[in-house]
Amino acid sequence: MRGPSRLRRTIHEASEEDSMRMFSITTVCLINLLIGIRYIVLLRRGSIRPALAMWVFFTIATVGSLATYLAEADYSLLDNILNTSDIVLVSFVSIAIWIYGDRSTRFTRFDLGCLAAVLGILVAWILSNQHVVAHAAIQLILVIAYLPVIRRLWRAERNTESYVMWVGLAIAPLFSLLSSQGTLATVYAVRASLCPALLLLLMIRTTLRARQRIPQASAESSEA
Repeated sequence: MRGPSRLRRTIHEASEEDSMRMFSITTVCLINLLIGIRYIVLLRRGSIRPALAMWVFFTIATVGSLATYLAEADYSLLDNILNTSDIVLVSFVSIAIWIYGDRSTRFTRFDLGCLAAVLGILVAWILSNQHVVAHAAIQLILVIAYLPVIRRLWRAERNTESYVMWVGLAIAPLFSLLSSQGTLATVYAVRASLCPALLLLLMIRTTLRARQRIPQASAESSEA
């Protein structure tokens, strides 16, 4: 009697796993699709002025990250759905920024310096041929990729990024953890959630500073 009961329980657990996996994959893809559409719409309206360099970095690094993940073990594209869907998202956003962005979204000297650092890490990755080490180095690339937008937001008088998009980028990795396979996929997801979360804090800081300047400007105008 225990045999059939245990088998039914195993089948039920496998079915639940498959359902959870499908939910995770579908949710991550849907969030990234909505983020991409929203971002491009805002870009065409001129509501945001994203840094082109950051998204070029994302494109290079996400491709390298997925390559090292797949080389590390016998994984499929769906086993790290966040990384797979991120490649599609960042590639299309990069193209959209190149087409619709203004001159302020182009490469600056600071951006070129970051690009040189990225290429240096990639060269070290190719020479080392160590998949785990390479994956960790590429996660560093993805952190470096935030430097241009961090620099822009730190100096900006108003927030130029979309809250909706960055909130989506922060929560999508949490859903991907339900279907990700292997330590490297987990590392990618955790890094992918923490970086946007930190950027959101910086965006809030910029927004609050902008609001504080409005009353001050009004007071100075009335005194004059």
